[in-house]
Amino acid sequence: MIKKRQSDDKRQWFLYPANLRTKTLVIIALSAIVILSVFISGYFIKDIPTSFVNANQMPSLEHLFGTDWMGRDMFQRTIAGLGLSIMVGFIASVMVGFIASVVSTFISIVLGLFSSFNRFADETVAGIIDLFGSIPHILLIILISIMFGGGIIGVVMGVGLTHWTPLARVLRSEVKEIRTKEYIHLAENLGKSKVWIATKHIFPLIVSQIIVGVILMFPHAIMHEAAITFLGFGLPPHEPAIGVILAESMNYLSSGYWWLAFYPGMSLLIIVLLFDLIGENVEKLLNPETAQE
Repeated sequence: MIKKRQSDDKRQWFLYPANLRTKTLVIIALSAIVILSVFISGYFIKDIPTSFVNANQMPSLEHLFGTDWMGRDMFQRTIAGLGLSIMVGFIASVMVGFIASVVSTFISIVLGLFSSFNRFADETVAGIIDLFGSIPHILLIILISIMFGGGIIGVVMGVGLTHWTPLARVLRSEVKEIRTKEYIHLAENLGKSKVWIATKHIFPLIVSQIIVGVILMFPHAIMHEAAITFLGFGLPPHEPAIGVILAESMNYLSSGYWWLAFYPGMSLLIIVLLFDLIGENVEKLLNPETAQE
């Protein structure tokens, strides 16, 4: 009887797939493991040996991504570059994206809560968001980066001061909806201040949007860091950044060395998509409508 029950349980496991919550957690875990593995691997890759005898070799079993003009293994360079790009998204002192996300989130939260005070404040916030949103991201990042002297500090300020508009727009919309609730009007009738209502009633309800917004901000920070580094306004050329690798590969594409740009660019795209995948699935977990499915 016990064996029969165990066999029945196994059949039910295969017949009834895991629920949405389990699938979501699995996707988040697998994506995080891949990103963490690349980050750790890139951190331990310090000096990539050069061998001019093996220069510009096509991808093979010995060199999965081929070699560059100095005979350096492109797979190792790509992993090292991705590790640096991920660090740009996480650690503050030498990694641009995390600071950029914190700065952007702080501006978004302040404006989002400020918009809850009254109609004039809401229209002011909307005007500020539209003003910054109307300027192309790349151009604004480059200008701010140059203004702060370029390098890591310039990228930090450039990305941080330009990536708050999407999150601020989402928070403003959420705040406007929350303000229509009856308990907000009741708190106003009881004489509670605007600041008290914003911090006690509104802020706890937008925490989930803030968390998801921060996660989804990392891939944007990584992509824009790579873009302005590619254009020469980001990280210095001696860093093993993906933007540097792609910029160097442009000199060799006309000679048929396509792998110098293809694999680093594709790898960067995969990492960015993994961040997006984590953000989307975290949103499913935090959304009350899908969290219990």
